[in-house]
Amino acid sequence: MEKIRLCCPCHFGLESVLKFEVGKIGGENIAVSDGRVSFDGDFATVARANICLSSAERVLIEMGSFTTKSFEELFDNVSFLPFENFIGKSDAFPVKGHSLNSRLHSIPDCQRIIKKAVCRRLFEKHGTSVLEESGAIHQITFNILKDVCTIYLDTTGTGLHKRGYRKISNAAPIKETLAAGIVDLARVRSDSLVCDPMCGSGTFLIESAYKALGIAPGLKRSFAAQKWEQIPESVWKKERKEAVQRINSNAKFQAYGFDIDSDAIDLTINNAKKAGVLSRISIREQDISKFTPPNGTITICNPPYGERMLEIEQAQELYKRMGERIKPDKANPAVIISPDEDFEKFFGKRADKKRKLYNGMIKCNLYMYFK
Repeated sequence: MEKIRLCCPCHFGLESVLKFEVGKIGGENIAVSDGRVSFDGDFATVARANICLSSAERVLIEMGSFTTKSFEELFDNVSFLPFENFIGKSDAFPVKGHSLNSRLHSIPDCQRIIKKAVCRRLFEKHGTSVLEESGAIHQITFNILKDVCTIYLDTTGTGLHKRGYRKISNAAPIKETLAAGIVDLARVRSDSLVCDPMCGSGTFLIESAYKALGIAPGLKRSFAAQKWEQIPESVWKKERKEAVQRINSNAKFQAYGFDIDSDAIDLTINNAKKAGVLSRISIREQDISKFTPPNGTITICNPPYGERMLEIEQAQELYKRMGERIKPDKANPAVIISPDEDFEKFFGKRADKKRKLYNGMIKCNLYMYFK
């Protein structure tokens, strides 16, 4: 088939990481914008992207983009898009989306108009007057920003951060996709030694193991487009088989996880076991005040922080203890994510590099120490 345009949203600040990943899986004509990476591919690329990309939030087919300032323009432009190439006579195609700083600001009205336009297109192209919508779900999403509307088909379903190993998390989890991006920025390799002194639910440790061993993060889950008749089952089987063949079980990678909370230790052990990497991770209950990183370790962590004054003061005192125990240098680099703009002051060392990231809606800095 002809090349299709794909788009993968990501956390703000991880665009360069995702761009590199997209290049590795064979994406063509790659374009980067805030919070997303677009590229060309085919149905095999759709399957490969869903299975292999670690920092993408989902894989979308970009149906088209156009300026629209009225519902009539919206209807006409949507009805020109080739939905029949992806949606069959009996397939379901719900519509959802959002609008920002645009004349068309009513989401329900936009949903109704887009649905009506897609129905008209499918009636004509499939030669039918009835669309049962009893088949596989082909989620249509729209994004209207400053009167420019982009229409997508979602091939992923449940977000890509849902790897399948973390059914339960602790009180302050970090999304798997964000953790994977941070692991990449920490330059974890097949022979790396990684440590998280406040491991929580073990996400950094597990994502580090996936990266080092070449384990595709989507191997243990399914995707919405697997049920689409338009993508042969053989495509998915082939991509999964090749992903399994790329696993480097001979990698020397090892990781160490510590936490003061015994429940967090149990959670990390259970999650690592589900992820299939428990043999690569040593986990122990321990306070940060007793932490000494093994020589040659990459330390990666997401320390707790507070919202109220007392909690903030406690967090800053924790940062002081971290600085005293971690002592990052060229031989023992560290990357730490925190929303505290004064983190470096309390940690006791200025970062060699900082990168702005968002952990959910919280603006953070990734403090990177490698000198």
